[in-house]
Amino acid sequence: MKETKPSHLRTTLAHVLLIFLSFLCLFFFYILIVNASRTHIELQKGFSFLPGSNFLTNFKNVLNDANVPVVRGIINSLIVAGGSAALSTYFSAMTAYGLYAYNFKLKKPAFMFIMMILVMPTQVCALGFLRLITNMHLDDTLIPLIVPAIAAPSVFYFMFSYMQSSLPLELVEAARIDGSGEFRTFNAIVVPILKPAIAVQAIFSFVGSWNNYFVPALVITTKSKQTLPIMIASLRSADFLKFDMGKVYMMILIAIVPIIVVYLLLSKFIIEGVTLGGVKE
Repeated sequence: MKETKPSHLRTTLAHVLLIFLSFLCLFFFYILIVNASRTHIELQKGFSFLPGSNFLTNFKNVLNDANVPVVRGIINSLIVAGGSAALSTYFSAMTAYGLYAYNFKLKKPAFMFIMMILVMPTQVCALGFLRLITNMHLDDTLIPLIVPAIAAPSVFYFMFSYMQSSLPLELVEAARIDGSGEFRTFNAIVVPILKPAIAVQAIFSFVGSWNNYFVPALVITTKSKQTLPIMIASLRSADFLKFDMGKVYMMILIAIVPIIVVYLLLSKFIIEGVTLGGVKE
């Protein structure tokens, strides 16, 4: 009995800590819902735990605002975030597979080069990136927000680590002996094994692209092509007479919903993907 008491105590403390952390996460989400249901005047009066009666009004005001086409912004954000997630996970997995399954002279320098790109801030390349897309006549389009996701060093590193723990090279060799081509081996054998890792990184890539404000603000100038973060910023920067905090909170709430949906759709892969991706044999 004496040996089990410390174990029970640790378990109890862990449960209490997890409950507390879950409460903190849900608490701020609850406050967001409360603020989205209150009027601008009510929000100016101060904090409240009780929801207001203006939820539907704020929702209608956001959707009917001619200066901020929210539905168009949601569609643009879904296109950018979905396209970025798909490209980053697939091509990063392919790059990781190339460095994992093949031996060549420049294998280590190639790996180090990708890791060097990982530590380079986006702001450092922003000016050159903007000039490049301007010369290519791709400014004010969604293409520069999607295609560069092909080069995602962080996703590559996660995929590479996952392969080290979950993809035996003997399986690849057996496929080659059976006459399978390299692309067929990758798509038919490697990708299914990488599903948990792909799901995890798809969520991270989707969320990162969905919340990205810096690059879209540089590239996009037309209102009909703006993403949700730009529209939220435009609401917050409105002049005093048009400023409505209730609408701002409602738009933030609307922006969070697709992320929750994507998470719920892919959640069954998350624990498995994170666990195996961090283990090396």
